[in-house]
Amino acid sequence: MTEPPRTLLDKIWDRHVVHRHSGGMDLLYIDRHFTHEGSHHAYGKLKALGRAVRRPDLTFGIADHYVPTTGRDRPIADPAIAAMVERLRANTAANHVRLFDLGDPHQGIVHVVGPELGITLPGLTIVCGDSHTATHGAFGALAFGIGASEVAHVLATQTLWQARPKTLRITVDGALQPAVTAKDLILNLVGTIGTAGATGHVIEYAGTAIRSLSAEGRMTICNMSIEAGARAGMVAPDETTIAYVRGRPMAPEGAAFERAAEDWLDLASDRDAVFDREVSLEAAMVAPSVTWGTSPQEVVPITGAVPQAADRKTLDYMGLSPGQRLEGLPVDRVFLGSCTNARIEDLRAAAAIVAGRRVAVPMLISPGSTAVKRQAEREGLARLFTAAGAEWRESGCSLCVGMNGDLVPAGDRCASTTNRNFRGRQGPGARTHLMSPAMAPAAAVTGRLTDVRTLPLSPLPDGMVA
Repeated sequence: MTEPPRTLLDKIWDRHVVHRHSGGMDLLYIDRHFTHEGSHHAYGKLKALGRAVRRPDLTFGIADHYVPTTGRDRPIADPAIAAMVERLRANTAANHVRLFDLGDPHQGIVHVVGPELGITLPGLTIVCGDSHTATHGAFGALAFGIGASEVAHVLATQTLWQARPKTLRITVDGALQPAVTAKDLILNLVGTIGTAGATGHVIEYAGTAIRSLSAEGRMTICNMSIEAGARAGMVAPDETTIAYVRGRPMAPEGAAFERAAEDWLDLASDRDAVFDREVSLEAAMVAPSVTWGTSPQEVVPITGAVPQAADRKTLDYMGLSPGQRLEGLPVDRVFLGSCTNARIEDLRAAAAIVAGRRVAVPMLISPGSTAVKRQAEREGLARLFTAAGAEWRESGCSLCVGMNGDLVPAGDRCASTTNRNFRGRQGPGARTHLMSPAMAPAAAVTGRLTDVRTLPLSPLPDGMVA
């Protein structure tokens, strides 16, 4: 009997089903499990049950959410944060789990470190107690965030009960215009379908524009699938995927890699596969974009204006008026960082804007990992940032979520490369405008929301890559 055509999700899902329940739930085998400081509740539950981590070799601990981005050579000053980091150390040590701790050359934000080390591989199931685990789907993995009780279940069994999500294919064809990035594309998508537009679905991104993106650009797209309400986002593996994974420290090597690569390239959705929904976008229609409100769907091109029908409470919180143009709006500070946009590609894009200029407002830069930080320093990017007056920090979630003491003061307006602009996300009363890693430094050097296309780029010094 001929097997019916299957989607990428179907292929990965079916490979991982351990048991099918008559009620419609499937027990999935989990290939990789990332834990962080916030996972202490799950480790505690495991300990209370007298159990140990089922597969410590497939479980990884990382200090990223609460860790300070300064003073790494000193004890953590905040006793609550210090206690959380110590609990992570104790829990991972007790269970023989590999920990990427402060001081480790591989420390960083979990969704940056996983791919750059080759822990993330195509075809895997990957979970973490963090919603932006969807980032790993850029490599053709099924990756999603889970809650504390689910974290405990995976720690104890290396499996997880799940209902198969619906499928949504988003096809983006054509070419992005100059200075338009993957961040602009995903902001445009969220603005188009809304923050509930993909609820209950796994998104598969397809089309010539998606294929033209780098692996890092695909990570940005998949990262913010959650902002559209999706369970996960995925891009089928191709030669870009293979080239990125090849040679990563924890990826297969030699003949094993070549065999795996052949399998990975077969994971594409079948030609006649049927999706529950389809959405199409034209890449040429996307412009550099910025959010104006307190939801990622409240976004317009930088040349646009606040909608006339905008919610009054949102406008009051953001200090804006209906019809107000966003270009030229003064900002108080800029943040370049997060699991969305703090990879080396993002830092290079930002450096091309600040080269030869000075920041007009405070700019904080927190690289996505220690490895990214070191690479940026070797390439001279860090010197450009500090010469421009920006603050160069250590790696961590930092000002994305404001858990570690990095906060935007109440009432201040922050141009940010992060993924969420909810009320209080970057601090009580903070006003967040989401944008790309090219748009954020443009705001930093002008002191206002600026169309990056109006700024001439300065050539980077020899040896640097724009």
